[in-house]
Amino acid sequence: METIRGRKSLELDFNGLMDRLANYKRIMLDLGTGDGRYARTLAEGHPNWFVIGVDACRENLREHSQSKLQNLLFIIASAQDLPCELNGLVSHITINFPWGSLLASLLAADPKLMRGLRLVSRPGASLRLRLNSGALAEAGKTLEAGTDRIYFNLIQAGWQIEYPVMMDAIALKKFPSTWAKRLAFGRDPRALMMSGKK
Repeated sequence: METIRGRKSLELDFNGLMDRLANYKRIMLDLGTGDGRYARTLAEGHPNWFVIGVDACRENLREHSQSKLQNLLFIIASAQDLPCELNGLVSHITINFPWGSLLASLLAADPKLMRGLRLVSRPGASLRLRLNSGALAEAGKTLEAGTDRIYFNLIQAGWQIEYPVMMDAIALKKFPSTWAKRLAFGRDPRALMMSGKK
């Protein structure tokens, strides 16, 4: 699988990944990680966790992937085609403010995405998903209708999901991602979070 550090693309095989993950029990996957700020913040704040950021756009990752943190890895891959090397390893999945193809796949219950989430997850893995009204509006949905659709799709895919809770502008300002900060000061700072487990 292809990983990135700064401007360098590096191939990492299964054995190399296992070497990196040795001694870590909590393996976090931030799917659609964007510029990687959230993943890096998690890794910095929790040195006993291993954090993996996955995104298809390498250009966005150049800054935060330069980090030399031993518990942080960035992988170049689409959410609909996750590397098989991750199968069965992930204990916690986050998807923060998806848009574009990732949001479309969540709304459509894309079998490739749903299967990938299931395959990479350990038994009992947790999932936390945050959705914002602006991205859903671009996809032709209200915040409530889009959230209900994704909630239903995840339930159908076998996840046990709690009912979504609102995130206000204050919560968005405190959330450690570049996109959350933009949302907090935007025209429509409404967002919802849902949590669940496999």
